[in-house]
Amino acid sequence: MRTTKLIWTIVGAVTVVLLLAGVGIVAALRGGDDEPDPQAAPGPGAASALPAPPSATSPAPSPGADITGPLDLLVIGVDTRVSIPDWQPHADAIMVMHINEDLKSGYIYSLPRDLRVDVPAFDANGYGGGRRKLTEAMSSGAKVRGTDKADVAQGYELLAKTISDYTGVDGFDAGAILTFDGLSRLTDALGGVTLKIDQKVVSQHRRPDGTARKLRPGGGGYTGPQATYLPGTRTLTGWQAIDYARQRYTAGGDYTRQRHQRQLVRALLTKAMGAGLPADLTRAEAVLTALGDTLVVSGDRNAIEYAYALRDLDPSRLTLVGLPGDSVINNGRYIGEQLTPVGRGFLKAAAAGTPEAYLADHPKLINK
Repeated sequence: MRTTKLIWTIVGAVTVVLLLAGVGIVAALRGGDDEPDPQAAPGPGAASALPAPPSATSPAPSPGADITGPLDLLVIGVDTRVSIPDWQPHADAIMVMHINEDLKSGYIYSLPRDLRVDVPAFDANGYGGGRRKLTEAMSSGAKVRGTDKADVAQGYELLAKTISDYTGVDGFDAGAILTFDGLSRLTDALGGVTLKIDQKVVSQHRRPDGTARKLRPGGGGYTGPQATYLPGTRTLTGWQAIDYARQRYTAGGDYTRQRHQRQLVRALLTKAMGAGLPADLTRAEAVLTALGDTLVVSGDRNAIEYAYALRDLDPSRLTLVGLPGDSVINNGRYIGEQLTPVGRGFLKAAAAGTPEAYLADHPKLINK
């Protein structure tokens, strides 16, 4: 099994690929290969009429030049609810980004947050394992033994193992953990994002001016006017884009929300690459400034190395895949979701390295 190399950030899903395929490459190259080689300069007392001998060494390969495809990246949206001291983080958005061997193309698919899965035992905090919703794998792993504290990176570790077991993906090369605020700031730093809204979406969380709707007295939802997103091609600000992608109380429920989240990820990647970030140091630094100090990197390979490896990634060649599922009812009570045989079949094909052939046979899985 490949060792999981955790590149995690509480900034946003797209931050990983943006930094890797865009901003990071600028940092990788800014050292300046144009600087003269001091070894090639004549030393004191050398005859000025003689040319300097050529350097005996070749330029070092760019960091990350040895990284090869395919790559599997895990993208997680976390409900942290930081206002609640003992709240354990849940995984609300779960996406797998597979980058093909050419490192230029791939696909993105989502797993339902309420998917019924076997969560393995976890030695880090003594969790004994069990059959649970996938979203709860994060909270089960995040709880720090003997305290009411949460460790998001620890929660990611158990979640990634659970997803690896379920999908057959032999470990993830990198992972991203996101919160809504960081992704909103990233979107604004890029000047907004253009989305083709495919159905009417009414917000549960925001008013038309972007302020938060108030909780209904006694619970049971929110009150006040609602932001509404109508079908058509529209450019959204940060809060609008995240609000649109959060909504699941709409036609199609959580499966529609998953589709909108995949759409947003690809749209932000397209915007970042179209803005020329890899070649625009000033613009790249502005994005980094907007992200502030929320970027955390750990693992065997750093962001700069992945940046070079993914420099030619083409967002238009990222196929968005929707996996169909059904509700699981036990004694008349909803207990979660399960993928249909067609959805599970895609996972088997992806793990076997034949997703393109499977999608050719099941074209309805592709989000147009």
